[in-house]
Amino acid sequence: MITSSRDEDCLIIKVSDSGPGVAPEHRDKIFGQFFTAKSGGLGIGLSICNRIIRDHGGYIEVGESMMGGAEFRISLPIPRNGN
Repeated sequence: MITSSRDEDCLIIKVSDSGPGVAPEHRDKIFGQFFTAKSGGLGIGLSICNRIIRDHGGYIEVGESMMGGAEFRISLPIPRNGN
């Protein structure tokens, strides 16, 4: 499920599922370059996402969704007056 909302001066995007989720011991490492829990994975996808979001002044975090799977929460600043 994908939802969006506004929190003062930020756009909040949540992407959640009902899958196995992200193990608590991986949550601090999941956005690091070359970290993967998948067989054959490269570990660059979420690190690239993190970098793009940070380059735009935002952040991304992971937690547990209400459906029991993973939930990624992206926060991006909303520019004022077109700046």
